[in-house]
Amino acid sequence: MQVLDSREYTANLHHHYENYFGSPGKRLILNEGPKEKLHSTFYVLLFKLANYYCYCTVGMSADRIDDNLIELIVYSPKADKLLVELMTVCASFHRNVAPLNLHHTVNIGRPWLKNSKCDHAFISLPYLNGPRLEIFNFESHEIHCYWLIPITERERDYKIKNGCEALEQLFEDKQLDYLDIKRNCLASES
Repeated sequence: MQVLDSREYTANLHHHYENYFGSPGKRLILNEGPKEKLHSTFYVLLFKLANYYCYCTVGMSADRIDDNLIELIVYSPKADKLLVELMTVCASFHRNVAPLNLHHTVNIGRPWLKNSKCDHAFISLPYLNGPRLEIFNFESHEIHCYWLIPITERERDYKIKNGCEALEQLFEDKQLDYLDIKRNCLASES
């Protein structure tokens, strides 16, 4: 597989997001942490939507040469620099430790936002947006923009025990409110 042109990749991905959301995004870069382990073109793109925010990785998979060509998006009811850190840490993990992909879980190591019980995340299809956001074609590659859903440790355990489809069905059955920072765990204790 040929290495992607990282500058063209990030410029085109940025344009892909702005076309989808219909507005310009704000470039954000973490000033500390694992940013030195990322590609020099990496940043997070923030969109202010109707009543929520969307953070998107730009360059998480820049110049990767494997089958794990993904980028991540996360939704939030408020703007918070913790989400720039979260997306940067996920991108660093993807690039330097182990590649992330669809249906993987991530241990955030702290609440995704202050006062939340969700300290893990689940990588899912962007059901709210569909393939127009999910699929980003660049050169001869198909890159997937997946949804990073904050979850609790018990929900992660539920996924491990029952599978990713069961977790997604649980979210649908219990009408997951992905913007509720203080939401309770949807998986019952067993």
